[in-house]
Order: sequence, then C-alpha cells, then structure tokens
Amino acid sequence: MFSKTWVAERLKQRRAMMKFLWVLGLVTALVFSKWVDGFLKKSNETALSLLETYGGSNAANNTLMVELTLIEGAGAKGAVCLDGTLPAYHLHPGHGSGANSWLIRLEGGAWCNDTRSCSNRKNSAYGSSSLMEKEKAFTGILSNEAEDNPEFFNWNRVMLRYCDGASFSGDSENKEANLQFRGQRIWLSAMEALMSKGMRYANQALLTGGSAGGLASILHCDEFRGLFPTTTKVKCMSDAGFFLDAVDISGGRTLRNLYTGVVGLQGVQENLPHYCTSHLDPTSCFFPENVIANITTPLFILNAAYDSWQIQNSLAPLSADPHGDWNGCRLNLASCSPSQMQFLQGFRNQMLDALKQFSMSDQNGMFINSCYVHGQTGQGAWFAPDSPAVGNKTIAEAVGDWYFDRAEVKVVDETCRHLVPPVSA
Repeated sequence: MFSKTWVAERLKQRRAMMKFLWVLGLVTALVFSKWVDGFLKKSNETALSLLETYGGSNAANNTLMVELTLIEGAGAKGAVCLDGTLPAYHLHPGHGSGANSWLIRLEGGAWCNDTRSCSNRKNSAYGSSSLMEKEKAFTGILSNEAEDNPEFFNWNRVMLRYCDGASFSGDSENKEANLQFRGQRIWLSAMEALMSKGMRYANQALLTGGSAGGLASILHCDEFRGLFPTTTKVKCMSDAGFFLDAVDISGGRTLRNLYTGVVGLQGVQENLPHYCTSHLDPTSCFFPENVIANITTPLFILNAAYDSWQIQNSLAPLSADPHGDWNGCRLNLASCSPSQMQFLQGFRNQMLDALKQFSMSDQNGMFINSCYVHGQTGQGAWFAPDSPAVGNKTIAEAVGDWYFDRAEVKVVDETCRHLVPPVSA
C-alpha cells in the first residue's frame, strides 16, 4: 500500500494537469449541453435525448483503457441488448491486497419509454454491443492509480455496459419492433460470468453505478448481497441515482410519465421489490425514495441536491417551458431569478426529506452537496486536488471511511466547495 505522504506528493505534481482536465471537462459538458438543448427541441425528449452526461476528460496520456468483453453464453439465456446482441463488460484485474476485492460499476445512460425511443436507442452503444467502444477509459473510482483512487485502485474493477434502457430491470420483448427488453437477465448473466471469473472468492465487494446505473445499484443492492456468503463484506453505492418523483415547473410530472412508460413497456414490474409493489404502484417503486428504507444491505447515497440532469430534464424540461423562461437558469444557477431559486430549493428540501428515514440507520451513508452536477465519481470530482470536499475530506475519502467502517458518514453540505458550475455561453 502506498503511504499518504507519497500520495500527497504525487497529487501536488499532478495538480496543474488535473485542473486543466477539470476545466476541459466543464467546457466539454457545456458544449454538449448546448447540443442537447437544440436536439431536445426536435426529439420530444425521449430516449437518447435524455442521455446523461458526465464531467471529466480522458485526455491524459496515462489513462487506463480496458478492453470490452462480451458475455459468451448470455444469448442462450435470453440475456441480450435491445437489438439482440450480447451484453458486455470491461474488467481490470486486481492485485496485491485487492486481489480478492471487487468493485462493480453499472453504467448509466437514461431510459427508453416507448417503441420509438427504444428503436432509436438500439442503434447506439446504449442498445447494441456491436456499437460499443472496444476500449473504455477507467478513471475516478475505476482508476488504477493510487493517487487518484486510493481506496479501490488495486481491486478488481468492472464496468457493466448498459444496453437495455430500463436500469437493468426489464424482462419483456416487442417482436413486431424487434426489441428485446432483457435488463434483468443481463444483470443475472453478468453476475454469473463475474462469479466464474473469481468474484465468488471475494472477501470485499462494492456495487456502484452512475445515474441510471446508480438507480440500478439501489434496485439490485440486496440481490448483490445475496450472491456472497455472510463472511464477505458487501455494500452498495449510488452516484447521482436518487431520482425524485418531483413536480415540474408546469405542475406536471415529467419523470413519472417517463418512468411509467419504461416500467410498462419493458416488463419491469415483476423485478421490482415486492415489499414496495405490494402497496404502491409499479412506477412509484422505480423511484428510489420508495425502496431505500427497506434495503437491508449497507447503502451509500452520493447526490447533488441541485442535480443538473434532474433540473434540466425533470424539473424544468423544455416541454414544460414553452416560452423559455428557464433557459438561463437551466444551465447556470447564477442566472436564476429569486422565484426560480425558491422552486429549486423546494427540490433540495424534497430530496433531504426523502432521505431522513434512510439516514437514521448506522450502516448507511450519504454525501449530499449543493453542486450543480450529475455524477461525482468520475475523474474530475472523485479525488482530484480541487474535487468537492467537506471539512477537507473529498468524496473518495468519505466513501472510503464509510465502506471500511472508519467513520460514520452523513454529510449534508449547503455549499459546493471547489466545484464551479458551468456557465452559459
């Protein structure tokens, strides 16, 4: 294990480079946001129009690139992507003290809620493994560099690719449209494959995911725990996956309407927690706020109270803002009027209220800051010199303290230390 002094020295050496990469990531995110803004006007805000974006850059020359692995034999079990191709993952083996420790990250990328949006999606890497990148950059929580990822750098680290459009939870098909909704089978097939690769010998395991993958890490948390003997330390973490059943600026429920389509089209209901569906409708049970209190496995919620994706696509989507009153505020909180900020504060309060009961459990953890971002386990935010921090403790350090039981972590911060929100052009 590397000493903290060595890590600190390496951090100082890399500070200039990391600042450059973080700024580059913000600029990239802004440019993409402008593209999405125009694209949404033409696409009725479904499918790929709702794909999440993540900060950070893969420009560093020493970034680890990990090859794509198809899950052979998955097809025989009906575990296939939207277009019928085999599901896939990227695995970088652990070593040393991390040789028998496993971190599984579920990829995010929104959802598809009707035949049209799922048909569009299957013509992308989010619906077909034939269109996926053959290599994927492992940064942030997936990095193999001790100075970037001190707690998990030498673990077996896996990214499970997302190609179903229902947070790895559906099980249905549409033969007429030639669509396979097999997220649950992909999940099961991937876990079986990884167990055969050595995960069954794990003494430590962490299931995590970002955005739609963060939602999946919540829904599958107890299933993941059930794969291992009781002697294995198993926990789960959701990054930007705490999606709220919120009212939008027009009084509607944009995200609930989307989820209703996802759950109904893709046959998600049977795979949702029965303790929830026994008293709530299936769509409500796709929202984390209605399931987290009953999850028995230790769970960590990492989320921005002003989650940029939820603000742009759930609270103030273009469909609810025909006159463009939220155009400035949507991309830059500094441009929000007092009444708009009051509305967003209501969203923050709703999130904190939804987490109250969850936070009472000693085994659970959370890190809720007031950054205007979506996803904080990537290269820019996880453990960079200028990453978000509370009391000089970065997100990576907070998650490490929680996972390894060094300290209780229940952080709610009204600021966003270091992380500067993107500005509108």
